[in-house]
Amino acid sequence: MRILISNDDGIDSCGLEALVRALSPKHTVVVSAPARQQSGMAHALNVGRPLELLRGERLREAYGIEAWAVDGTPTDSVKLYLEAIAEEKPDVVVSGINHGANLATDILYSGTVGAAMEGILHDISSFALSLDVDSTISYEEAAEIFAAHFERLLADEKQPLFWNINFPKAFKDGEPQFVFGRQGKRDYHNAFIRQPREDGRVFYTVAGEIFDTDKSKPTDIYAVEAGYISVTPLMVDLTDYLELEKKLDR
Repeated sequence: MRILISNDDGIDSCGLEALVRALSPKHTVVVSAPARQQSGMAHALNVGRPLELLRGERLREAYGIEAWAVDGTPTDSVKLYLEAIAEEKPDVVVSGINHGANLATDILYSGTVGAAMEGILHDISSFALSLDVDSTISYEEAAEIFAAHFERLLADEKQPLFWNINFPKAFKDGEPQFVFGRQGKRDYHNAFIRQPREDGRVFYTVAGEIFDTDKSKPTDIYAVEAGYISVTPLMVDLTDYLELEKKLDR
């Protein structure tokens, strides 16, 4: 299977390399990832700005794979590879493994999810993988678990899928278990830290404490807090069909 790996933490991240290490022995792996940290970029795309493309020599030498570092967003990295570089369409796009969870409303801000979204827009099954920053599970373990299960997950699907997967802090009963759930709702208290400077300029840094307003039993937040690997099927069609149906019925 031909697999394109990207992320939002940058081409030198530990999570991305763990995926390369786990997937490359049995699959043809290609990396196209941002040259540097791009967290929180969602599905942002550079328009009109030239994007520098560099070979990922370290990954090529270590694993014998094709690797590219793109001076742009996660979406840029995937889109550029698929539309300008690739000679053969990948079978799967995998984004991650992100340093930190991408749960609930945070999905909308996630560059990890944004890279996977670009894959599904090209009709390629795409996964966004994230690992809690305080997890006792290593990137290597998470990558090996994904590598062992993703083909089975794909086999049951007739159409390209777009799934957001989050690993918990620790596995329930010490065993990895996949649980499907919907997107919860998450916000942050004190989301911005004000930083005035001596020269009079004022800066704000995004931070804050997690404040969950919906982590009921069917949600992704509930699943990871209970020790499960959360799987949330996503879609790019933002149409509100219930509201549309009401309007059309008038």
